[in-house]
Amino acid sequence: MKRKESSAVFAERVLEGVDHVGVVERVVIWIERKPGAVWAVGRAVNPQHRRGEHARPDDYVFEGYELEDALEHANATLEDDLTVIERDGKSERCLPFTRDECLKPLEAWFFGRSS
Repeated sequence: MKRKESSAVFAERVLEGVDHVGVVERVVIWIERKPGAVWAVGRAVNPQHRRGEHARPDDYVFEGYELEDALEHANATLEDDLTVIERDGKSERCLPFTRDECLKPLEAWFFGRSS
């Protein structure tokens, strides 16, 4: 998923599951930093099949000013999708989002260094 140039993606997870008729689907969950110091968590299903490459407004499951809140929402979203995938009979493993994973690129972005 491409984000607006003024945003920066700090972490992303891609899951593979199946839809209600058994067709493989791709779920992308990400944490990004938007203008105005806003953390956002997005979730898109099969973004590779969309006409445009940018996230839609309804892809966002959280927007707020605290990284901890974003991590909580991102990990809850991730856990929900993993539960559904498991219930559908598929095994998918994925590490949770972490604070350090977001802080390192944030510091590099803020101070203008490459990570």
